[in-house]
Amino acid sequence: MNKTQTHPFKPIFDQNSKILILGSFPSVVSRELGFYYANPQNRFWRVLAQILNAPPPASMDEKIKFLLARGIAVYDAAICCEIKGSSDAKMTAVVPANLEPIFSGARIVQVFANGGKAHEICEKYLKTQILNATGKEPVKLPSTSPANANFSFERLVREWAIVAEILNRAEI
Repeated sequence: MNKTQTHPFKPIFDQNSKILILGSFPSVVSRELGFYYANPQNRFWRVLAQILNAPPPASMDEKIKFLLARGIAVYDAAICCEIKGSSDAKMTAVVPANLEPIFSGARIVQVFANGGKAHEICEKYLKTQILNATGKEPVKLPSTSPANANFSFERLVREWAIVAEILNRAEI
């Protein structure tokens, strides 16, 4: 049986954030450790570091500084859902996140969805809000989750390079 979970942490952004990366919902490990993409098997931090030519941040403070210094906001598309374990495929009764505080507090020019489920939630519940704020549809990127075994690290880096391109164009 799926258990109802509420998103345990706040979005990371500031007035200089230019892009927003939305995951689906924090994994069990992330919820236990209290931060985004905390599972060491998740390739999120390593992929971002690679595309931005920076060393991967280690601590929670380093990760927050890493994101904010580069104009990146991070949150999840669902604020509440029923989920079994960490599987996006097991997410039901999704309640979408309210992105308005991010859009009103930052100058987001593009929203990226980290994986299919995040993109599905964006398309189903958040598309109008995203379009109104950015004028652009959310862009689906392949999931950095270890469950996405079809994508090697190198392939993820190639696909995620668009994030660095948008940031370079956005004049941080």
